[in-house]
Amino acid sequence: MLGSFGSSSSSQFHHHQDEEPADDDQRRRFITTTTTTTITTTATTSPSIHIRQLLISCAELISRSDFSAANRLLTILSTNSSHFGDSTERLVHQFTRALSLRFNRYISSTTNHFLTPVANVVANVSTADSSSLALLQSSYLSLNQVTPFIRFTQLTANQAILEAINDNQQAIHIVDFDISHGVQWPPLMQALADRYPAPTLRITGTGNDLDTLRRTGDRLAKFAHSLGLRFQFHPLYITNNRDHDEDPSFISSIVLLPDETLAINCVFYLHRLLKDREKLRVFLHRVKSMNPKIVTIAEREANHNHPLFLQRFIEALDYYTAVFDSLEATLPPSSRERMTVEQVWFGREILDIVAIEGEKRKERHERFRSWEVMLRSCGFSNVALSPFALSQAKLLLRLHYPSEGYQLRVLSNSFFLGWQNQPLFSISSWR
Repeated sequence: MLGSFGSSSSSQFHHHQDEEPADDDQRRRFITTTTTTTITTTATTSPSIHIRQLLISCAELISRSDFSAANRLLTILSTNSSHFGDSTERLVHQFTRALSLRFNRYISSTTNHFLTPVANVVANVSTADSSSLALLQSSYLSLNQVTPFIRFTQLTANQAILEAINDNQQAIHIVDFDISHGVQWPPLMQALADRYPAPTLRITGTGNDLDTLRRTGDRLAKFAHSLGLRFQFHPLYITNNRDHDEDPSFISSIVLLPDETLAINCVFYLHRLLKDREKLRVFLHRVKSMNPKIVTIAEREANHNHPLFLQRFIEALDYYTAVFDSLEATLPPSSRERMTVEQVWFGREILDIVAIEGEKRKERHERFRSWEVMLRSCGFSNVALSPFALSQAKLLLRLHYPSEGYQLRVLSNSFFLGWQNQPLFSISSWR
């Protein structure tokens, strides 16, 4: 099981690091010998521990530009992984794909003779899969169905918004940064329609795919009509280029009315702005200046924004080990939805974290403590999530994802969803 990809294997890896010779030639021979010994002993010891060590060793070799040794490890890892295997093999397959892509990009201009057919095929397939918008959208919907991650954050955010809105407030405006398919809002719309008198709801949804925005608005409008809820949808199209998403000036396009109660929703959005912290601060200050009644924020509980590649790699390996472990424990081996989520959605994230450097890297997750410091420095105050919201989240896990592996904890007035002892997601509210 993937649970053995934990701290014990990490400490063993660092023990090996302490014993490695300082001389580069001796060190290369040491790694080659260690690799051979590791592969030959996996039959009698824990395979996942040794495979984890091989992945980290390969990442270290690539970071040191030791491409010959790295290529040998990539070949070994490729033959010991499969997207049809058990959870360990599937996870190794995704990280080997990502390492292969990073490897190929590093040496493509000078040392192509090191490339192996396996590495080439894996890298090309990875890039093609991750670039398909339709496939990504399908995998997102599958992710929403087979894991509690999205439902947990959206359900808790909705409850925070509902509790921040008084019954006598008759005009509500929700600004949803990156609304995607809008699956978060029908439950909240139902709750508002059940109030008497029912308020008017206006949603401004941002996104970089105009067709998706229009379809989302049409679906929400039809659902609101079926409820008898007065509703308006305003799509805010953000040009899909490298820099626009991080430019906070588009906030000025949001129309605010004086009689509306404003709620801001930033579920899995803020990390996209981390590549320029100053612009992120400008964004947060502008959000604060809009005087929202509530701001809901959800992010992955991981530091995938570390400037050092090897540290970022190990952090990602531990994080996605827990994710794949949860999928293995809660879904059948033949689940097509699980395969889609692993290969497309999480595979795309792993590729971005491991293979991409510089401004093009998008998956820049940081832990709640970092967000807490930044939000407070921009004038926000944490709003405690209610006991009812906690009970509701627990009920969601118990009814739809009945596994003792999922852990729900409260810290700093915020909720953290994890698998076993690994926190995975945080949700908090601010004003």
